[in-house]
Amino acid sequence: MDRFLVTGGAGFLGSHLCDALLAIGADVVCVDNFFSGNKDNIRHLFSHPYFELTRHDIIHPLFVEVDKIYHLACPASPIHYQFNPIKTVKTNVMGSINMLGLAKRIKARILLASSSEVYGDSQVHPQPESYWGNVNPIGIRSCYDEGKRVAETLMMDYHRQNRVDIKIARIFNTYGPRMAINDGRVVSNFIVQALRGEPLTVYGDGSQTRSFCYVSDLVHALMAMMDADEFSGPVNLGNPTEFTIIELAEKIINLAKSSSKIVHKPLPSDDPVRRCPDISLAKEKLDWTPKIDLEEGLVKTIDYFKEKLSLEKK
Repeated sequence: MDRFLVTGGAGFLGSHLCDALLAIGADVVCVDNFFSGNKDNIRHLFSHPYFELTRHDIIHPLFVEVDKIYHLACPASPIHYQFNPIKTVKTNVMGSINMLGLAKRIKARILLASSSEVYGDSQVHPQPESYWGNVNPIGIRSCYDEGKRVAETLMMDYHRQNRVDIKIARIFNTYGPRMAINDGRVVSNFIVQALRGEPLTVYGDGSQTRSFCYVSDLVHALMAMMDADEFSGPVNLGNPTEFTIIELAEKIINLAKSSSKIVHKPLPSDDPVRRCPDISLAKEKLDWTPKIDLEEGLVKTIDYFKEKLSLEKK
């Protein structure tokens, strides 16, 4: 039985990964400092015989014995990563150094959850892994963008210098149950606003695009990447179907049966205009493509938030 460490395991993506690993009979050590993670995401696992939770901040060294490491720890929404940008950089840099040091010491395979943010406001579309990106190194998003770029650098240098067995996954917009109500990302923002009957806030004219991957598809991709023996990445993981933000807003109003209107506000600085993955490499190397379309995924996510908001009222 493989023993896995999942950093950020109480987060939106990490908690779904913990579920999937336990479902295949793995032993899971979940590590989280609960800055943006939430115990409610993993409460159902507390009694599971192969699950253990450690409250720990990975900017400090961690000593555990595992076979494989999923390194997901880092606040991933602008609201959270801009709240304490220095902490975000520390998590990406010092946290990655600590996890790579652990992987080196115990000879574990390590997968980094990197991000499409490494491409910045891309001038190539859709974005292939060979594109070096267009990131503002001194902007308000750079604590995350540059943090993930440095984390990738560290992964490659530990691999080249110390032969650490690494994997780099560049994750594009992911959504689904367990996103936080105050997450600040577009899908959760729109759903919460629609269910509350509030206006949906669209920044700019709404013509900017994103590609949305349902969380179960993304988890399958991460597990396939971890199991791929001859391939280190980086690899884009996301849904290549592109939608404008206005299209997303209208779809959510319709599916939530909401009377909400759309209001426009100024575009935040350094907000990417187009974001869509080229997933040719994931198809070739991992035999992976997303299965759940946007409408199906949004229905599941809206149902989750309906329940969450009804509990808040009690």
